[in-house]
Amino acid sequence: MVKKVYLVENLDCANCASKVEAALNALPEVQEAVLTYATMQLRITAEDPDALLPKLQEAAQKVEPEVEFYPRDGAHTHHSNTGEHEHHHDCCCGHEHHHDHAHDHHHDDDHEHEHEHHHNHEHTHEHSHDHGHEHGGEESEDLKPILVGAVLFVVGLVLDHFGLKWPTLGVCLVAYVLLGREVIVTAVKNLARGQMLDENFLMALASIGAFFTGSFTEAVGVMLFYRVGEYFEDRAVARSRSQIMEAVDLRPEVVQLVDGETVREIPAGEAKIGDIVLVRPGDRIPLDGIVVSGSSRIDTAPITGEPVPVSVAEGDSVVSGCVNTTGQLTVRVEKSLSESMVTRILDSVENAAASKPKIDRFITRFARVYTPIVVGAAVLTAIIPSLITGDWGKWVYTALTFLVMSCPCALVLSVPLAFFAGIGAGSKRGILFKGGQSMEAMSKIKAVIMDKTGTITKGDFTVQKIVGGDELLELCADCEQQSTHPIAESIVAAAKARNMELRRPEELEELAGRGIRAKLDGKEILCGNERLLTEQGVTFPKSREYGTKVLVAVDGVYQGYLLIADTIKTGAENAVRALRDSGIETVMLTGDAEPVAKAVSAQLGLDEYHAGLLPGDKVDQIETLIAAKKSKENLAFVGDGINDAPVLSRADVGIAMGALGSDAAIEAADVVLMDDDPAKIALAMRIARRTLRIVYENIVFALAVKFACLLLGAIGMASMWTAIFADVGVMVIAVLNATRALYTKDLVRKSHP
Repeated sequence: MVKKVYLVENLDCANCASKVEAALNALPEVQEAVLTYATMQLRITAEDPDALLPKLQEAAQKVEPEVEFYPRDGAHTHHSNTGEHEHHHDCCCGHEHHHDHAHDHHHDDDHEHEHEHHHNHEHTHEHSHDHGHEHGGEESEDLKPILVGAVLFVVGLVLDHFGLKWPTLGVCLVAYVLLGREVIVTAVKNLARGQMLDENFLMALASIGAFFTGSFTEAVGVMLFYRVGEYFEDRAVARSRSQIMEAVDLRPEVVQLVDGETVREIPAGEAKIGDIVLVRPGDRIPLDGIVVSGSSRIDTAPITGEPVPVSVAEGDSVVSGCVNTTGQLTVRVEKSLSESMVTRILDSVENAAASKPKIDRFITRFARVYTPIVVGAAVLTAIIPSLITGDWGKWVYTALTFLVMSCPCALVLSVPLAFFAGIGAGSKRGILFKGGQSMEAMSKIKAVIMDKTGTITKGDFTVQKIVGGDELLELCADCEQQSTHPIAESIVAAAKARNMELRRPEELEELAGRGIRAKLDGKEILCGNERLLTEQGVTFPKSREYGTKVLVAVDGVYQGYLLIADTIKTGAENAVRALRDSGIETVMLTGDAEPVAKAVSAQLGLDEYHAGLLPGDKVDQIETLIAAKKSKENLAFVGDGINDAPVLSRADVGIAMGALGSDAAIEAADVVLMDDDPAKIALAMRIARRTLRIVYENIVFALAVKFACLLLGAIGMASMWTAIFADVGVMVIAVLNATRALYTKDLVRKSHP
């Protein structure tokens, strides 16, 4: 099966997006279709999605006649920077949508941390790909009928107050036609296609019914406030989408290509691996690469969320999206735009938005049954009490209020928007959630299991002590020089610092979790931990020292040891405290010896530790901890995303640390931390918890208001004004509340005690 992403146009209703998604999933050739309204993207899993595109288009247009799909990498895309192209269309939600895809160019590096950088350099070309669209003149065009209708509505109220029935009817009819023409036309079109339970039909039926019951001003008022609510909803959704995309889309439009003695501007997508690009002070680094000349300090906050600039010089790697703050750099391109960090982050966020959590899937299923149930209740309300009491006017009016309240847009729109905002908030802080499912799981974490090296400690091992003389160091370095393990690298570095000439062993065998067996000058050399020497029958003195011991034996005779010490990361203690303050149990798994693990655990205040573990032992330990936890509690494992891949995949939530520039780490875990700050663990958890809290706030608020209004309606105490608030008012409030998930300053302060 092949997964393909398409851009969606001419769709501006979350409920309609849900209908299109259901229609596409009904096709037998489609394994899965996910239409994400927040990003206006469609993800199709099928054997040949491109060949299936005409059929997808046909199925979608049976539900939404104007909807169109385009390949994301095709000529017609929102990211193609082709200028302005407008689409005027009607969607099933009954309001006209003017999508003016004008691309705004921003150079606003207003990072949300303690200090702000504003770089205003003309040579920096960035685009935010504003999917909210700049409506410009269209906003005023949308407002004209609303404003005129509002004036006529007020006139109608005055005339009705003085009991002028026929003038009131005349003014209200004009106002109604002006405000509701598009809704009624769309309702008729949808009715012809067999769509009776869409919002247009229900709103048209309710307002026309109000006319026949003599409630002229209420009929106009319903349509007026419906249009006003839709207007503000459109702007709120557009603004939210724009804010989120601006936070994560750091891709450049152009780069400054160094061509001999000249510098010329070319589209970023045309830059090739090996090209030399100029990065001036204030510019974002456009593509991943290596510094060829110059030195500077770069602000990594857009990628990692960290406010402290990092020094770079010739030979250092730099990743796209970071801001060059001081000196001028020339950078050799190592990755094309499609493979650079900024694109991978954007793709991760967009892919994450398409990964629907359980609560989102439930809301989608709920919406499909909610409207028919409420409409059915409206029909019963109109008939049964009327037959009993004979008061048809009262109960038909009540039924009409039910119809206004029957659309579930507030839920269908606000729930995925909240998750999208939460994912965007995480990306601004250097935290990549792999989807709403990962965020949902992260919010339920009760225990965090951490690897030691690279997670709690820096992994910058150095030789602190040599027992056996420099000859022992040289011998050990000879055996360890081909290993990539941090301890091995520290031994080799210490030998080279003493200008030792290293020899290559005749034979070499790496023993996982124990050390190395080698043959040098015909002698068998053992370099490793106590377990290795014990297994080989070598006797040695025992001692307890902080650090990692590398014991050396030659031909079965103990020769001495090297003491390798690692340093605990700055802020690790505070990070553990932040987790414990949140009620999270902290556990450390390490392959180091008991004394080392005990010392680190005591210093950090960990709840539990397990030492001397092989890679397979870590998986077994995770299994044991999972078996002991409660069913609704999740367990997270934090590792480097590569070496700890088996454990990461087994845990409920796998968190990869220190992933700046690492493609493999991005693929390895459910949550990726773009730097090695352990405090980000607590921050990721806080972002996830708040996002879920906002989701549940919206669900409870929307359902409570709707059911309360339905109850009031059932006893005849709800008016059309109540109904319109339960529909449109709740939707606008829920959307605005969902956008709160994007802001994290207060959470950052809590995560850094």
